[in-house]
Amino acid sequence: MSEGPRELLHRGTVTLNLDLPAGVEKKLHAYLALLAKWNRSYNLTAVRDEAAMVAQHLLDSLAVLPYLQADAVEITSLADVGSGGGLPGIPLAIARPQLAVALVEASHKKASFLQQAKIELGLENVSVHCTRVEDMAMAARFEAVISRAFSSLVEFVRQSAHLLAPGGRLLAMKGVHPQQEIAQLPGGWRVVQSIPLVVPGLAAERHLIVIERT
Repeated sequence: MSEGPRELLHRGTVTLNLDLPAGVEKKLHAYLALLAKWNRSYNLTAVRDEAAMVAQHLLDSLAVLPYLQADAVEITSLADVGSGGGLPGIPLAIARPQLAVALVEASHKKASFLQQAKIELGLENVSVHCTRVEDMAMAARFEAVISRAFSSLVEFVRQSAHLLAPGGRLLAMKGVHPQQEIAQLPGGWRVVQSIPLVVPGLAAERHLIVIERT
């Protein structure tokens, strides 16, 4: 008998060797059910099957958890730009309750889902911002800004740089290693890490590209 979403999620977090607080897997599954429910009307993701969502969305997002640090210091504030259905921001916020996560999404429909997910899942460490990334203004900036299939690296830097606190880093979740995009980065920026990610249940190449100001 094939494994269901709960079993796939548990096995995946074990394979990733993640140290998750109590209750996190249950809340991640609740988020998955909410995503699947709203997806029928709001087209949040092209993936329709909940079991497939585990690897392609939840585990893919959680694979970056060990790298949410700068110089071995845990990052405490993160903006997820072009958040869509809350990926990777919501899984990261669930897994790290002490991490303040801002979800930035221009689509009103998707932002409505994000707000509902925040309420239903009791995510006090999450804020939702319905705006274009480049138009977002914050009193306090973020230690890291993350994107998942949002844009090219050049556009990511151009649209998101103003959200970074001094010494902050841009974290780009990519598929195949984006060598050409890296070569086109604007002056004043550099890639400090290019990390291959192995996502349980996902055969596709995944990379985390860490960018900072020079």
